[in-house]
Amino acid sequence: MRVAVLSDVHGVLPALEAVLAEPDVAAADLLVLTGDIAAGPLPVETLDLLTSLGERALWLNGNGDRELVEAAQGKAVPYPISVWAAGQLRDDQVALLAGLPDRQVLDLGRLGVTLFVHATPRRDDEMILVDSTLDRWAEVLAGVTADTVVLGNTHMPFVRLVDRTLVVNPGAIGMPYGTAGAHWALLDSETGGVTLRRNPYDAEEAARRLIAESGFDGIETWVADYVRTIHSDAEALAVFAEMEGR
Repeated sequence: MRVAVLSDVHGVLPALEAVLAEPDVAAADLLVLTGDIAAGPLPVETLDLLTSLGERALWLNGNGDRELVEAAQGKAVPYPISVWAAGQLRDDQVALLAGLPDRQVLDLGRLGVTLFVHATPRRDDEMILVDSTLDRWAEVLAGVTADTVVLGNTHMPFVRLVDRTLVVNPGAIGMPYGTAGAHWALLDSETGGVTLRRNPYDAEEAARRLIAESGFDGIETWVADYVRTIHSDAEALAVFAEMEGR
């Protein structure tokens, strides 16, 4: 089985379309969506495209998805674009997000039992980073018996070993940190291979399209911050390290 892992789309439809057009994604047996799917400028269209994949897609909840549901229910959430996006969703889309599981588990041959979560096995918004200490990783993965753990949330791709557990972060389709393009990962159960992949796309054309098609009042600023600008992974790691409690 070949599994394409797509994380943190954040409603950036042009980036998602670029990845879905990639031959290795089109040929994958399964696409695992590891959360934060629609909290962004084109939420309705993003969900419609992914639901059209049918049973080829395996969905997970992320904190962004949870916040969309909470906003749709009238609860306070921290990001204006999430408040706006929640107001665009149809009832069936809110129900879809509300029903997403926090984890999925697959037996992937040479990769072994593989656990998919959004942030950590404990919470959908907990920070864990490529340079987190082994003690911190042991705390976050306590009780996890999987051979491989796949997670997203921090928008920065990495592969590392944590005391014999392989940990994979595919990076982000939308809002990447470090390098431009839409980031994803390909898992191969036959070889045990994990490949971090990146699909470049025309960011300027994507920016123009998002501005034209999204009704979010702050879309031009959002696009300037997250499409026309690629934030440094070093800066992101410094911010997230504080959130981790360092």
